[in-house]
Amino acid sequence: RKARVGNPAGAKSEIGSTATSPSPTGAAIRSVTIGIGPGQNSEAIASKFWPGPMTIVTLRIAAPVGEGDVAVDPISDLVTAGLPTIALRVPQHPIAQALIRTSGRPLAAPSANRSGHVSATHADHVARDLDGRVSMILDGGPTRHGIESTIIDASGETLRLLRPGAISRDAIEAVLGCTIKWGDVAGSRPSAPGQLESHYATRAAIRMDAAVIRPDEAVLAFGHVDPVAGQPFYNLSPSGNLIEAAANLFAALRFLDQPSCNTIAVMTIPNHGLGEAINDRLRRASAPRTQ
Repeated sequence: RKARVGNPAGAKSEIGSTATSPSPTGAAIRSVTIGIGPGQNSEAIASKFWPGPMTIVTLRIAAPVGEGDVAVDPISDLVTAGLPTIALRVPQHPIAQALIRTSGRPLAAPSANRSGHVSATHADHVARDLDGRVSMILDGGPTRHGIESTIIDASGETLRLLRPGAISRDAIEAVLGCTIKWGDVAGSRPSAPGQLESHYATRAAIRMDAAVIRPDEAVLAFGHVDPVAGQPFYNLSPSGNLIEAAANLFAALRFLDQPSCNTIAVMTIPNHGLGEAINDRLRRASAPRTQ
């Protein structure tokens, strides 16, 4: 799903992102990223969840490079939006790992969809969003987790959850033996991807916690729910499985976002485990549009 590129400015231009939006940096080999500055908690998180859908935000630290061991920061400000921190992730997919190993360096990785719009989970989603704007799409099949990585800020003394994602808060807290608090509200200056109040936006409006379905609405269901006759319908998980629901979320939103429907009614989804990340995406999709 990620567009891993060598030109951060060019990548952000193609997807419509701005210079104030940081991009995660991917690396295939753990030693490449651990040396950039995580602390003890970051080591524990990385050891348990890398490679995988876990992004760690840490301080940028200059390192000795070349003759004379001059300390330099090898990361472009275009990648970090000028912030003193950097978001790091080791992807699990073999194609992503092979690409990074072949390049021989960490790669900037903005999401492969138009900025602010519904995330892509299939190669055809990328093709529809970025047709004519990118020279190549690497098709690794449908994404395993659906929703994006969890982002943890480990740059300070206290860990903060900046974005709930494919690894639940409960799973991280079980590894660390401590509670992780929500990060500060980002406002117009995000410190990590996916923090803008309006994000993952469909063309149609999103109505949350819909108990009654109106005749002109598409329906995003969860659990044992019968389809609504004559209306676009998608059940994230008929069995009520939050892992399955997370994997289906963005494909479902794209399917329901049809010209004939102006509103997508979302039935209540539990807010525990991966439900926290699912509801985060839906809440941002339902927020007033900024553009």
